[in-house]
Amino acid sequence: GYGCLDHYYESDTLLHSFQVLAKLLESPATQDIICDVGMPVLHRNVRYNCRVIFLNKKILLIRPKISLANTGNYRELRWFTPWTKARHVEEYFLPRIIQEVTGQETVPFGDAVLATKDTCLGAEICEELWAPNSPHIEMGLDGVEIFANSSGSHHVLRKAHTRVDLVNSATAKNGGIYILANQKGCDGDRLYYDGCAMISMNGETVAQGSQFSLDDVEVLVATLDLEDVRSYRAEISSRNLAASKVNPYPRVKVSFALSSSDDVAVPTCMPIQWRHHSPEEEISLGPACWLWDYLRRSKQAGFLLPLSGGIDSSATACIVYSMCHQVCLAVKNGNADVLADVRRIVNDETYVPEDPREFCRRIFTTCYMASENSSQDTCNRAKLLAEQIGSYHINLNIDAAVKAIVGIFSMVTGRTPLFSVFGGSKRENLALQNVQARIRMVLAYLFAQLTLWTRGMPGGLLVLGSANVDESLRGYLTKYDCSSADINPIGGISKTDLKNFIQYCIENFHLTALRSIMSALPTAELEPLVDGQVAQTDEVDMGMTYAELSIYGKLRKIAKAGPYSMFCKLINMWKEICTPREVALKVKHFFRMYSLNRHKMTTLTPSYHAENYSPDDNRFDLRPFLYNTTWSWQFRCIDKEVN
Repeated sequence: GYGCLDHYYESDTLLHSFQVLAKLLESPATQDIICDVGMPVLHRNVRYNCRVIFLNKKILLIRPKISLANTGNYRELRWFTPWTKARHVEEYFLPRIIQEVTGQETVPFGDAVLATKDTCLGAEICEELWAPNSPHIEMGLDGVEIFANSSGSHHVLRKAHTRVDLVNSATAKNGGIYILANQKGCDGDRLYYDGCAMISMNGETVAQGSQFSLDDVEVLVATLDLEDVRSYRAEISSRNLAASKVNPYPRVKVSFALSSSDDVAVPTCMPIQWRHHSPEEEISLGPACWLWDYLRRSKQAGFLLPLSGGIDSSATACIVYSMCHQVCLAVKNGNADVLADVRRIVNDETYVPEDPREFCRRIFTTCYMASENSSQDTCNRAKLLAEQIGSYHINLNIDAAVKAIVGIFSMVTGRTPLFSVFGGSKRENLALQNVQARIRMVLAYLFAQLTLWTRGMPGGLLVLGSANVDESLRGYLTKYDCSSADINPIGGISKTDLKNFIQYCIENFHLTALRSIMSALPTAELEPLVDGQVAQTDEVDMGMTYAELSIYGKLRKIAKAGPYSMFCKLINMWKEICTPREVALKVKHFFRMYSLNRHKMTTLTPSYHAENYSPDDNRFDLRPFLYNTTWSWQFRCIDKEVN
């Protein structure tokens, strides 16, 4: 697990890891099984990320990680040093608490493999599978037949197939058996580790674990024939030629066999077709499982969501409803841990969740916060959706609070700001919108703390935010408004994907209230209505469409494009619809607004990480938050190209 972060600097983390290792060594559950567990190990005063491989109370090998994950969300080089001595083994002096269990003083530490009576095993650690020179290549050429990989690989929309393809291609080119275990659940931060444990042989999947579930532990098994590996390899002449020249690995001899002499008639597992989730299913399941982990571990009594009747907050509500479905399903399937968590959350030792709507009412409060600028349409949409998912719904009006705050300002300054439709300036217009938005945040936290108190129930609620990844990138949100919450399950998901997810919910959860939400134009409803109708829309306010925003986001982060490179790419991408001058204006407007609003990312609510173009300032997307927003040099280069 990467989740310890800077706690890896503490000697306590190393001590407690060895204490748990001692428990595992002594446990009857680990007898007659070669076990491969991960932990930090300090060797000659250098901290390594290691696999500790043991059998029957004896440590066979400590294998330090060679390639460390140091991109995106990962900072392994901050805490660990890579093992750079290829095929080199040293003596590791065990701490006394382990010596007392194993009777060993020293064990091999380094880049080695295990030779049992019937096969050869090698360990590969997480990032090493993704590296261009993965250890499994040389290990396979040197006769290693089984590769074990323990991973901490997080969920990103549409990523699962990449992991599966990497494992299958590892054994397709070189033959062999590859077993991959991956962490599951929320490890205390923005990432959700999505399981997908698998066993592959000779390029084909033979066993698949679930990607999303509320089970803390899942065991994957397969019976395979080592002779199939040997015959597969024997006919690949290019592999065998390379194998004849390979530099051999140190082998740790293990007097133990994984097979028995009388297992000839045991049936082996056949290849299966990997079943991938659609992106809409991933949104329905991943953030739902993350929310459940967060709820049960934070020991709160549920969630509160400001429900505006728009796509974003409705999508968040649907994810909570999906979570309630997952909980009811897990309890129905006999998951005692989930049932115990449910009973503690609802404060009822006899409760059994059977109906997702009924469970939703107990743990989910939605709140429509109307103002004089809100339309009756959005109010009705929010109310109908709340009825269909079963949430405890509150309708309130914020006008009295807004008038009180503006009144204080007028009393102090002698001036009363006006909306632009009433003759006010842009500054006045924006300030009046921000006051409404911030009042909603204050009320959301008040109701989260005290709503259950008014209902005679114990505990407080976690406030959910619902700003999508595109709005965050553009900065189309008020700092400290309802985007400020405890957690945000959709903060890493694009508007386009959320629309598709809403359609999925209409079809799969039969939430007909979502139809009118889907067809409505996205609006903040912060400016006065015109003839009772909404006059303000998001895309007009932003000066760009959500589809364009997704493209800007991917080019900025994934393609590493600055203003000039983005312009160069877009004049080709958009040559059918825009002139170079129009592309230049669009790119300049995006970068101007992005840089102007970047400071908002420093206070962004922790969001479920689902997209590789996330603008999350905490760890994933490290940028300045004070920019020269004129981009004078970059924009001059664009103008030169336009001319």
